[in-house]
Amino acid sequence: MKANIGIKQESITKVAAVLTTVLADEFVLYTKTKKAHWNVEGPDFYNKHLFFEQQYETLDDIVDTVAERIRTLGHYAPGTLKEYLALTHLTEETREKNDSTGYIKELLADHESILIHLRENINNFAAELHDAGTSDYITGLLENHEKMAWMLRAHLK
Repeated sequence: MKANIGIKQESITKVAAVLTTVLADEFVLYTKTKKAHWNVEGPDFYNKHLFFEQQYETLDDIVDTVAERIRTLGHYAPGTLKEYLALTHLTEETREKNDSTGYIKELLADHESILIHLRENINNFAAELHDAGTSDYITGLLENHEKMAWMLRAHLK
């Protein structure tokens, strides 16, 4: 059943398409953060192990809310790894060394990439697609990523 929420179906479809890429990005970043949590090594292991855990728990909540936003708009959320890898702006990485600095730099770059993508869409959702709700939701998501990026960046000083 289509959502009758005062937004043209064409606009809802465009919003949902952008949100599916956001969901893919969030899931890939969640997975990469979980990998950092599992595999980090070095003298700061325990501290970074706990830090990455806090980060992936936040991302897990974000993944869920993005999928629910897509469903709220009457569309289905992608949910397979194949779909996520086809939709994401991020890349999978391979690393020879499992040090915290390497993981932090990579995760920071991914957060910043997501931030840019979110920022590019906030005004489009509200002004062109007439979906103030998703624009507001994306603004909140942006603030979460800004804080997470700040915390990652602080470890590099």
